[in-house]
Amino acid sequence: MSEIKEECGVFGIFGDSEAVQKTYFGLHSLQHRGQESAGIASSDGEYISCFTGMGQVGRVFRANRGMLKKLTNPIAIGHVRYSTTGSSNPVNAQPFLGEYSRGQVAVAHNGNLINASLLRDEYEAYGHIFKSTNDTEIIVHLMAKPSHVTKPDPLGHVLNHLQGAFSLVFLFPDRIEATRDPYGIRPLCLGKTANGSYCVASETCALDAIEAEYVRDVEPGEIITLDKDGFSSRYFVKQGIVKPAHCIFEHVYFSKQSSKIFGESVHEVRKRSGSQLAKEYPVEADIVTPVPDSGTSAAIGYANESGIPFDMGFVRSHYIGRTFLAPTQDLRDMAVKMKLSVVSESVRGKRVVVVDDSIVRGTTTKGKIKSLKKAGAKEVHMRVACPPIVSPCFYGVDFPTKEELIANNRTVEEIREYLGVDSLGYISLEGLLACASKPADNYCTACWSGNYPIPVGTVVNKFSMERHQMQLFENLE
Repeated sequence: MSEIKEECGVFGIFGDSEAVQKTYFGLHSLQHRGQESAGIASSDGEYISCFTGMGQVGRVFRANRGMLKKLTNPIAIGHVRYSTTGSSNPVNAQPFLGEYSRGQVAVAHNGNLINASLLRDEYEAYGHIFKSTNDTEIIVHLMAKPSHVTKPDPLGHVLNHLQGAFSLVFLFPDRIEATRDPYGIRPLCLGKTANGSYCVASETCALDAIEAEYVRDVEPGEIITLDKDGFSSRYFVKQGIVKPAHCIFEHVYFSKQSSKIFGESVHEVRKRSGSQLAKEYPVEADIVTPVPDSGTSAAIGYANESGIPFDMGFVRSHYIGRTFLAPTQDLRDMAVKMKLSVVSESVRGKRVVVVDDSIVRGTTTKGKIKSLKKAGAKEVHMRVACPPIVSPCFYGVDFPTKEELIANNRTVEEIREYLGVDSLGYISLEGLLACASKPADNYCTACWSGNYPIPVGTVVNKFSMERHQMQLFENLE
């Protein structure tokens, strides 16, 4: 699936002489979570330095050779971004570095604040000036409010003003603070390096990249402090007030197969979903093939359960970026053709089961099916490892509007006809939830069910604050 736009990845490490270099490697391993911009902020214990740039991690720091050396300090945080609030613009790159009465702070954010626009309106009315158009800057303005600064736990007080999904990493000159929203929508974990330094990351694959040991997940509503004394923990909300709402789409698509999130292996959950698909939608066929890469684990599960041989019908080019980054549909279609090549020898004259993680608009999927049939596939049977997506996400995933979602206004049969496949089967929501180990009501399923764990009220799109800013400018003229 190449139509879903990612969210972000965060990383932080305290008390390591190679903190900046390890943050760089950690971000590399999280590159799948965002490719628009990247950045690293570091501290020597008194002063924070920060560098951000547009593009992937390697490009940002290759284009500015020597920057990693200039940033060298024992405390560092980093961020890779895909915009879910605010456009793809240098001013919106993170970590976001600000300064207020308590000193400097840098913030890296994964998620989306659904009350961002309301908070911004309020603070602008009081004369606050914003440098960016993303929701992360709003957090710094909240932290700077005089009545918040004097609270016994200023950060905890500020976090209680935020609504939506957030996994946040704060860099203060002398410490790192990492936290998750009370619902635990986005993942965040704690690790420990061989030399005893503590670190935090969006996924365990980033810990693996620096040979750190996974300690545990940061709990929903928890704030973990990394400082000279090691790590300590406190909560900014009373435990048990809300039920967890982990984004199960992290297991379906976002997270890397080698990661462990929400307490279990992404690869194993995806394999189980493929097996469940084979039980729910069996078919007589000659091969099972995935749409690489996020469909691969589910295809293995489907092949194992069905007994149909697994083969590679598509080969992915690793030199083409995530195709959703292309600005127009024509360019996205072209990027898909360049990214996925059909292995004609594998599919010619055969009945092919194609396993993908999801279908959003359906346009690129239709192109893939057309390529298979052009290569000589006798039959193509589509199997999808998540239910039909009928609602947009407001918690850090840039799904299209409801009107653009193919399953919003079509039946499964109509989707099958549109895609040009011989049969189409989506895993049931109950079947998908059964593939994960936590209770079913511990996961957010809003994109399939329309049931949002956090009431969304009046929600604006990711460019709304820019349009609002432009409207203010026009009024001044």
